[in-house]
Amino acid sequence: MDTLTKLLQLASPALPVGAYSYSEGLETLVHSGVIHDVDALEHWIIQELNYGAVRLEAAMMLRSYRATLNQEFDRVLEWNQWFTAARETEELRSQSLQMGGSLLRLFRALYPEPIPNFPDGCNFAIAFGLVAALWEIEESSALLAYLHSWATNLVSAGVKLIPLGQTSGQKLLLKLGEEMGKSTIADLSDDELETCGWGFAIASMSHETLYSRLFRS
Repeated sequence: MDTLTKLLQLASPALPVGAYSYSEGLETLVHSGVIHDVDALEHWIIQELNYGAVRLEAAMMLRSYRATLNQEFDRVLEWNQWFTAARETEELRSQSLQMGGSLLRLFRALYPEPIPNFPDGCNFAIAFGLVAALWEIEESSALLAYLHSWATNLVSAGVKLIPLGQTSGQKLLLKLGEEMGKSTIADLSDDELETCGWGFAIASMSHETLYSRLFRS
């Protein structure tokens, strides 16, 4: 299987890691009326790309990728511990560890080559970077795939929750693709590993108290 096929498989919505069951606080924002149409959803996702938690996630993915290429698995484990501690809420931490664990179990079933054990669980961003490196996927392609799969999941959640038409969702994904192409995440230094996402964190913390929920976060 060539690297393009592996990349498509890794970024596919059909990848059985459970991403479709999470809205990352979006359900709370729709419920409260903060996000009520496609323009509001676009603004929220772009702000998250530029300033929010996904910047940190993607930066962690790249650090895992680079450390794996250099066979520095101790560094992979260190970044995983750092990122677990940096997760803003219980729901986000549980989501990250559940998806990461699912991806590693899948990878071990598909390719029984030795990979590190993660005693306290593995975050999805770390697992994604590890698998992308072992599958010899080019770095910039891995970054774009990670961001695109994240955006696809949120747009799909928005289509269901707001609700939006499928065409509106696809138009939004095209716009978001342009924003992803401007990303400077690959150039973030360790001192720049920070986010400004208090609204995102509050939405996530409030989600567990919603009267009814379609999503797990």
